[in-house]
Amino acid sequence: MRPENVSRTVLASGVGAVLAAAALVYVPEPAGRPAALPPGPTERAGRAAEAGAPAALPDLAALIGDRERWVAGHPGDDTSWALLGTAYAERGLRRADPADFTRAERALKRSLTVRPAARGNLDAQAGLAALANARGDWAAGRQWGERVRAAAPKRWSVYPVLIDAYDGLGDYKAARRAGETLTELHGGSAAGAARSAALYRVRGWREDAGAAALDAVALAETPAQKADALSGAGDLAGERGEPAEALARYGAALELVADHGPSLAGQARAKAALGRTAEALRDWRAAVARLPLPEYVLEAGELAEALGRDAEAEASYRRLRTGAWVRAEVTLGRLEADHGDPARAVRGLRAAWARGHRSLEVADALGWALLRAGEPKEALPYAKRATEEGLRSALFSYHRGEIERALGESGAARRHLSEALRTDPEFSPLFAPRAREALAELGEPPDELPELLPGAGAPGAGKPDVVRRGPSRPAGRAR
Repeated sequence: MRPENVSRTVLASGVGAVLAAAALVYVPEPAGRPAALPPGPTERAGRAAEAGAPAALPDLAALIGDRERWVAGHPGDDTSWALLGTAYAERGLRRADPADFTRAERALKRSLTVRPAARGNLDAQAGLAALANARGDWAAGRQWGERVRAAAPKRWSVYPVLIDAYDGLGDYKAARRAGETLTELHGGSAAGAARSAALYRVRGWREDAGAAALDAVALAETPAQKADALSGAGDLAGERGEPAEALARYGAALELVADHGPSLAGQARAKAALGRTAEALRDWRAAVARLPLPEYVLEAGELAEALGRDAEAEASYRRLRTGAWVRAEVTLGRLEADHGDPARAVRGLRAAWARGHRSLEVADALGWALLRAGEPKEALPYAKRATEEGLRSALFSYHRGEIERALGESGAARRHLSEALRTDPEFSPLFAPRAREALAELGEPPDELPELLPGAGAPGAGKPDVVRRGPSRPAGRAR
């Protein structure tokens, strides 16, 4: 599983949290219907937002339509403009539709025109923070989010947005602090549990992450919210190398929401790991049709390539190169590193790094691109950064192992390639077999211990001269 899959789901909950704060002042009335009747789609979306939960997409569309009609007749309602803009941002993120981001920006700026930030328009400022994150502008997301936090430190909904921004900038200490505050202010909710699971995952606390993900499932109150929670639990199971469990989670999510995009993609990934490749290809096509995220398009292409379906793979790669994507710097970097021009990948990822985008995902992708561009020595510090925060990613370990192998660090390479396959033996239909081949080429470590000259190593003796056996190791390299 690619690491950005979890972060994408969590980011959606960050936008939803901001939508929640805006919706608190807008709880739609039944509009002439008896109170005993079930809530309509607009009401359901409003209630989901109040809980910081994802609304079903049809309900979200109903909420957007309702507020569009309202502001057409009440253009001075700053709160409704903020709610509308934030709802556009959530829909754009969940449908991978940049056009909604333009609509969101226009509505949020209109809200600030009616009621400026200096007069306390926190809803619009929080919406702009969520929109910046959805576009991958983590610095702007942090700036807007910190403004809201400074004005209203007990406003729980700003903390998921700050966590997303800090993650994108690679400031994981700040993300953890924001997570602790979120737990204090909004513990015991499905959204809070899902956020805790994501934070535990980055630290490598897999058991805690899994338990928190199941808490999110148990605390979910609507089918859409439960489907998202089940999909998150499936992602974590897949990362642990448990595709059968992951498949069961995704199946349960799809029973609740038949076209749930993240679960369609997860199901495809799990079936590929289980060797059900024909089914996996069909599921990838359905996932990409439903939710055309760039990382899904790349994974679908790599499965096709692994199966020898080169024309289908090239069609996916061509679609990535010619599409208009947001938050795709890592995916496009990996595309060029593995299937195109590694030097181009390096340039793009270096530019992202210079903008402050220093997440584990960017560090890993830049290190890998540098290796593919023939610069393994320069690549290693980035690979170390990606693997030493705590996140247990099979893909990251594989990348580091190959970098170390290129540098002649056989022991370290063997350790990290083995770690990748222990973490998830089928982490990629294209690269897991290459990890096994690389490990086989390295062979078993030598059995002999280094021989010391007579008297070497005795108390008070000088530094011993070591007679090495097996492949030579460059001076100063870590074992």
